[in-house]
Amino acid sequence: MSNIPAELRYTDEHEWVRTEADGTLSIGITDHAQNTLGDIVFLELPPVGKQVKAGDAIGVVESTKAASDLYTPVTGEIVAINADAADTPEEVNSDAYDVWLFKIQLAAGASTDGLLDAAAYAKLVD
Repeated sequence: MSNIPAELRYTDEHEWVRTEADGTLSIGITDHAQNTLGDIVFLELPPVGKQVKAGDAIGVVESTKAASDLYTPVTGEIVAINADAADTPEEVNSDAYDVWLFKIQLAAGASTDGLLDAAAYAKLVD
């Protein structure tokens, strides 16, 4: 059984999404993704200010085993990246849910309705 916090939302591509107090969305990779990839050694994150559409490949997670695209779960604008995570990507290995990679401000009319809840994500990965 994977570690799947109930308060987060999830994507089929193994990203987690947390709604912050200011309305932005923090995005990271799930524990399942981190375990599958193995030791993460490099993160390529999107530029701040980039307009993104749900499903866009916007970055890369590289591990000792493989490289995997990072996808945006929603349509909006990249408003922050976690430079500390880019500098020390191995932190994701310690606690994938503690390390956000980028933040998105939802575009007008966009929503998180299409994201999976913890139970649906658990079915996907288990």
